[in-house]
Amino acid sequence: MADPTPVIDDLCAESDELDVLVAELTPTQWALATPAPGWTVAHQIAHLAWTDQSALLSVTDEDGFRALVEKALSKPDSFVDEGAEEGAQLPPAELLTAWRGGRTALDRALRAASPGARFPWYGPPMSVASMATARLMETWAHGQDVAEALGVNRPPTDRLRHIARLGARTRDFAYGVHGLTPPSGEFRVELTSPTGTLWSFGPVDAPQRVTGPALDFCLLVTQRAHRADLALDAVGQDADRWLDIAQAFAGPSGGGRPAKEGPA
Repeated sequence: MADPTPVIDDLCAESDELDVLVAELTPTQWALATPAPGWTVAHQIAHLAWTDQSALLSVTDEDGFRALVEKALSKPDSFVDEGAEEGAQLPPAELLTAWRGGRTALDRALRAASPGARFPWYGPPMSVASMATARLMETWAHGQDVAEALGVNRPPTDRLRHIARLGARTRDFAYGVHGLTPPSGEFRVELTSPTGTLWSFGPVDAPQRVTGPALDFCLLVTQRAHRADLALDAVGQDADRWLDIAQAFAGPSGGGRPAKEGPA
C-alpha cells in the first residue's frame, strides 16, 4: 500500500503557497472578482475552508458527514455556493483564521488515519491518499482563480503530478457525468512536467492518446481553461472526445471557461 505522506506534504505546501498570496491582501483585493461568476477572492478562500471542513468531517465523523450529504442532496444547485457565500461575509482576518485552522486539523487527521482507511465523500469513497489528492486539486484550482484575479503568475510545480494522475484516473467518471458510456479500452496520457520530465499514465501501446504539457492538462481537468487555449493533442476519436468533457472534481460538470478571444 502506497504511503500517503508525500501527497499530504504536497497538499500542505500548496496551501501554504496560496496562504502567502492572500495573507496581506487589502479588503479591496479580497473583494476582487475572480473568473468564477459571482465569486470574489473571499469566496474562493471561503470555499476551500468549507470543503476542508467537509473533508475533516468525513475523516473524523462519518455520521456528521452523512448529515452534510443529506443537506447537499436537498439543494444540489445551491449548497456549495451557500457555503462559499457564508464564509465570504466574514472579515478577512476571521476567514483566514478559519481556513488555516480547518486545513491544519485536516492535515493532522489525514496523517493520523490508517493508510488503508476509506472515507465517504460526495462521489465514491476516498482513501487517505485520494482525499489528500482531491484537496490538493481543489486548492491548486481555486488558487489559480485567486492568482488570476490578482494578476499574479504562479509558476507551476511538480505537485501537479498528483492532479494529472487524478485527471487521468477520472476519465470514466467524466463520461458518466455526461451520461455517456466510457470507451472500453484504456488511453495513454503522456505529459511534460514543469521540470521537463515525462509523466505517463496508461498502456504504452494504447491507440488512443493524449499528449502535452502537464500544466495544460491540469488546467483542462479542473476546467480552469478552455481546450482551445491549451497545447494538448489527442490521437483517436475517443481521446479527442474526452478532452471536451474531462473533469477531475466530484459533482456535476461545471460550465468551464470560455475560449480566449484571438487577435482582431
